[in-house]
Amino acid sequence: MRQTIDLLKAHNELKIITEPLDVELEIPHLAYLEVKRKDSKALLFTNPIDKARQINYETPVLMNLFGSFSRVRLLIGDTQGIAKEVAEIIKLKPPKSLKEALKIAPKMLNLRFLAPKITKEKGLCQEVVTKGVEVDLNAIPILKTWSEDGGRFITMGQCYTQSLDGSVRNLGMYRLQVYDRNHLGLHWQIHKDSVSLLEEYRRANKKMPVSIAIGGDPLYTWCATAPLPYGLFELMLYGFVRKSRAKMVRCVSNTLCVPYDADFVIEGFVEPNVMREEGRFGDHTGFYTPIEPYPVLEISAITHKKNPIYLATVVGKPPLEDKYLGFPTERIFLPLLQTTTPHLIDYYMPENGVFHNLILAKIEARFPHIAQQSMHAFWGVGQMSFVKHAIFVGENAPSLQSAEIIPFILNRFDVENCLRSEGVCDALDHASPSFAQGGKLGLDCTRTLEIQKPELLDEIQLHKVLSEILSFSGEVKNIRQIYKETKNPIILVGIHKKESLKKSFLALEQAKLESCNQTESYLQNVDLLEKCMRIVVIVDAIKNDLDNLYMLLWRVVNNIDAKRDITIIGKTLLLDACDKDVRDNYLREWPKETDCSRKVLDRLEKLGLLSDFGDLESFYRTFHIDKSYH
Repeated sequence: MRQTIDLLKAHNELKIITEPLDVELEIPHLAYLEVKRKDSKALLFTNPIDKARQINYETPVLMNLFGSFSRVRLLIGDTQGIAKEVAEIIKLKPPKSLKEALKIAPKMLNLRFLAPKITKEKGLCQEVVTKGVEVDLNAIPILKTWSEDGGRFITMGQCYTQSLDGSVRNLGMYRLQVYDRNHLGLHWQIHKDSVSLLEEYRRANKKMPVSIAIGGDPLYTWCATAPLPYGLFELMLYGFVRKSRAKMVRCVSNTLCVPYDADFVIEGFVEPNVMREEGRFGDHTGFYTPIEPYPVLEISAITHKKNPIYLATVVGKPPLEDKYLGFPTERIFLPLLQTTTPHLIDYYMPENGVFHNLILAKIEARFPHIAQQSMHAFWGVGQMSFVKHAIFVGENAPSLQSAEIIPFILNRFDVENCLRSEGVCDALDHASPSFAQGGKLGLDCTRTLEIQKPELLDEIQLHKVLSEILSFSGEVKNIRQIYKETKNPIILVGIHKKESLKKSFLALEQAKLESCNQTESYLQNVDLLEKCMRIVVIVDAIKNDLDNLYMLLWRVVNNIDAKRDITIIGKTLLLDACDKDVRDNYLREWPKETDCSRKVLDRLEKLGLLSDFGDLESFYRTFHIDKSYH
C-alpha cells in the first residue's frame, strides 16, 4: 500500500488532506464529492479524527483509490490485454504438432501463477498482533458514511472464507457493520457464495472461521469483487494478472490464509445460528437498504502492519468509485460471458443504471428471436441473473457507450418486441414487490422495423392531453419531450401523485373496450395518446429534474418493476417510475435516498476543501447531492 501511494504521487493521482476531518460523515462526504469531479484524485487523509469519541488516529485513511480510468490502468493494468488473454485460454485446443505445442506453451506456463503460495514465515500484516480482550475495532478509523447509517461500516474488506473440509476457498467483498469493539455484522446476501458455505457449518453445528483483510496490493481488493463461479478462488485472478503467485500467510487465531502484505487483518468466527439486526446503510444503489438480520463475526484477533493505511470507499448515487472498479470486471469477464451467450459481441453496464438495473448488449442477430434467447441466457447465469432491464442491439449498432446508441435503439423499438419476465433480483432492489424477486424487461432492438413515426404535439398540447388522461392519479406538473427526431420519442412527465397510476392506466384500458363510459374529450385524448405518443415515462415531479437525464435514468431504473409498472396501450408504453406505497399495493418500506448532510458540506466549504469544484450549487444540482436538489 505504501508503494501504491508512491506510485499515485509519481503520476499526480493523489491529493493529501492534512486537515483533521471526522471519520463520521466529513471524510466520506469529501470523497463522495471528489470522485464525481472530471479530474478526480485519490484522497489520503493523514489526520482522521473521531470527534464523538475524542480520538486522533495515527492511521491514515485512503479513499477513491480506483476512482478514475487512469488509476485503474495504473493499479490493475491493460484490461483489454487481460481480456484477450482470457479469451485465448478459453479457446485453447490440444496441439496437433510440436510447433503448435511450442506456440501455446507460454500461455500454459502462465497458469502456474494461479495457485496462491502459502508461506510459513510471519506476514507483514502480522507485525502487530492483538488478541482476546485487547481486540478493539475502535482503534481503526472506520467510517460512518451517511447520516442514517446504522453505525460505522468497513466498506473495502476482503472477506476470506472456506468450506468445512477446506476444499473450496472464497473471497468476496461485503459491507461490515461495527457493533462494538469485537463484533461485526456480515452483510452476506442470500445469493452469495458465503451463505452457501455457512450452511455447511450450520448443518455440522460448527463455528465458521472468517478473516477480513484490508489493504495490501490493490489487486486483492479488485479480486474480491470478481464474479467468479462458485468453487473458483477469486485470488487466482491475482496470479493471472500479476504473473506472480499471491503470497499468503496463515492467520494467528483461525485456519484461514490471507495476503502476506495486507494492512489490517480481522480474524474471528461466526456462530451459524446467531443472527443480529444489521443496517441501515446507504448502498451503491443510492438508496438506504433496510434493517435486516445477518450473521455476526466475533473477533478473536486483529493484526496489522506497524504503519498501516486504512482503505475505504463510499457508495451512493452515481458516479462513484464502483463505476471504475467495475470497468475491468466488465472487460475481463466478457470472454467468459460469451461462453454461455455465444452470439454476444459486447456489453455495457452504465453506472447510472446501477449495473444490475440496466445492461446494453450487442449480439450477432443471426436468426429471428435470437435476442430473446440471449435474454434468457443472461437471466440464467451467475450475477447476470440479477439484471432487471436488458436492451439488445445487433452487430450494426454503434458503440454501446456512444451518444448514438440511444437514437439507434429508439428507431428500432416496438412494444411487440418487449419481453416481460420475472425471476431473482438483487437483494438490494427496493422496487420489486417481494424481497429478491421481481419483474424483468428485455427489449429486442436488433432489427430495423417499418415503424410509423408518431405525430408530434407541442408541450402545451401534451400537457393538456396527459393532464386529463392521468387525472385519476394526480396533477401533471411538467412535461418534456426528448429524442423527437427518432421514430419513438420519449415523453417525460412530472406528476404530483395522489393515487396509484394504475387507476389512470386501467381507465385507459377500459376506454378502449367501453368507450360509452367516458367523455368525448377523454376519448379524443386517448386517441391522441396512441397517435402521438410511443414511450411515456412518469416520475414524481417533486424529486426529478426532467432536464437532468443522467440522474433521471438512475431513478427510473431503480424505481420500476417491469411486471407491475409497465402498461402497454396499443403501440404506447406507459412507465410508472414514481415512488410506491400502499396505494400501489406496495407493502415493503420504500427507502430514502443517500443525501449528504448540508451542515457537513458547509463545513468542508468553510475549510477551503471544495475550492476546486467551481460553482458548488450547480455541482450539487447535477448530482443530486443533498435533498434540496431532487
